[in-house]
Amino acid sequence: MTTSDHLSISASELGTLWMAYQNKTMNMRFLEYYIEKAEKQEAKRLLESYYNKESEHVKTLIKIFQDEGAALPIGFTEKDVTPGAPRLYDEMFDIMHLRLITEINMGLFTVHFSMAYRDDIRKLYQRFTADAQEAFDQTTGLLLEQSAIPRPPYVTMPKQVEFAKNKQYMTGFNLLTHKRTLNAVEIGHLYQAIEANTIGETLMTGFAQSAQNKEAAKIFFEAKDLAKKITSTLSDLLRQSDVHTPSPWAGTATDSTNAPFSDKMMMYQTSVFSSFGLTSNALGSAFSLRSDLPLKLAKIAQDTFSFAKNSGQVMIKNGWLEEPPQSEDRAKLSKGQTNK
Repeated sequence: MTTSDHLSISASELGTLWMAYQNKTMNMRFLEYYIEKAEKQEAKRLLESYYNKESEHVKTLIKIFQDEGAALPIGFTEKDVTPGAPRLYDEMFDIMHLRLITEINMGLFTVHFSMAYRDDIRKLYQRFTADAQEAFDQTTGLLLEQSAIPRPPYVTMPKQVEFAKNKQYMTGFNLLTHKRTLNAVEIGHLYQAIEANTIGETLMTGFAQSAQNKEAAKIFFEAKDLAKKITSTLSDLLRQSDVHTPSPWAGTATDSTNAPFSDKMMMYQTSVFSSFGLTSNALGSAFSLRSDLPLKLAKIAQDTFSFAKNSGQVMIKNGWLEEPPQSEDRAKLSKGQTNK
């Protein structure tokens, strides 16, 4: 143990630990359902492996909250999943969903690691990230082995190094000038977004047809349409550069209308995916040098942000949005009022 282990948890550390608890308790509920329905032994083994790691992580988080005298978040419990509910998605979608979950976790906990100062918390996020990377690697391998997901597009290997010779390299709007084809970096970010939104569209289809709350169902339909719109827009950009847009053969929603998950949990998962979409969009914009791409991505970000705001209002209205810990309201305290 080092000196920094004795430091009090900072606000940033408390916030990230709270987010981690929400994230991991939700993941456990999804995994419990998928494990129950898994038919392929290899898939079940991967699901159980990550579930066991998430369970251990949650135990560690609980101990930290208890040691610090902080109220334990509610997160998501066994009440948020219905054992024995009919299959909502076909075979292999469970692994596709887990792959996307771990993709999000890799980015999330890397950011959380950069916000941690206490040694034990930094080590915790290193473990979170390593476990997510391992699961992402395993799920990707299984999906490719089963031909359930395609590989990204290919381009001709470069025979020599090239440098941009004029400003036209960044041109995207002028109809009188040549619009260059997409480079490999841009293709990579566009394809990743297409892949994520393809999975998201299927996920939202199942959520929409099984939701109990009408407002939640409407949000899921809107999310499905938004994912479809994003996939179409980005696929068009690839096709304009004669880049093919492969799609997975597996991963569709069944005709079940019986909800295996609570509306609260499905709404929170939708919120997580929206946040992931905004982050990925920002990265894609940052690495896109053709002038039309950032504006197209900015329009997608605007639509995603507007959707996220509306879904947040539905969560608040239905009492589904658990508040993160917050700083004291000194103005109220000085007047002898409570924070409520």
